[in-house]
Amino acid sequence: MPTWGDWVRVAADAPVTVPRDAAREAAREELLKPEYHRHDPTLLQRLSSWLWDQLDKLLGQLGSAASNGGTGLVLFLVIAVLIGAALWWRLGRPGRSATTTGALFGAEGPRTADQHREAARRHAAEGDFASAVREQMRALVRSLEERTLLDPRPGRTADEAAEEAGRHLPAHAPALREAARLFDDIAFGERPADQHGYQQLADLDQVLRRTRPSTPAPVGAP
Repeated sequence: MPTWGDWVRVAADAPVTVPRDAAREAAREELLKPEYHRHDPTLLQRLSSWLWDQLDKLLGQLGSAASNGGTGLVLFLVIAVLIGAALWWRLGRPGRSATTTGALFGAEGPRTADQHREAARRHAAEGDFASAVREQMRALVRSLEERTLLDPRPGRTADEAAEEAGRHLPAHAPALREAARLFDDIAFGERPADQHGYQQLADLDQVLRRTRPSTPAPVGAP
């Protein structure tokens, strides 16, 4: 007859069993931990990979469909659309750089900074923020010209004005470049204007009016 010690040894050698559903759930929860997914590709990387995979498949099909004129033409058009979409996604809207070279001031006669500011406020009150942004940027640059920080120059672009003014007001150079970019995107691009953009330029204009320019050190100074 088995003794108590025999039963203990049998129990110790018996395998531990876990219900199948509980084991599956425990494994799923374990694999969901972040440390297992640190190097997973991002959503954009997966989308890009899928797009190029589809393009590769279509290129392979194009060779076999070349004998069929209609099918080959359809596949060629599909490939052209996919390539255009991929370039658009990776490089952005075409012509962006070409739209940032327009002159800051139009063909109208010279106006003072206060006149441009008044026009900007009027446009903003009417909800025409695109015109308000244009006039406010012109007011900012005209003010710098009136203070002789910039030489009046017809045809100057917002980018050029920001670059030149940044040399006299280095602490505000990044804000000036951002203002010029905002002006270009709205005046010559397709960016919608809003109250925030107009107020950003108006606030910068007020700050610059209270800022004294940096005096360049003489040549050879320590």
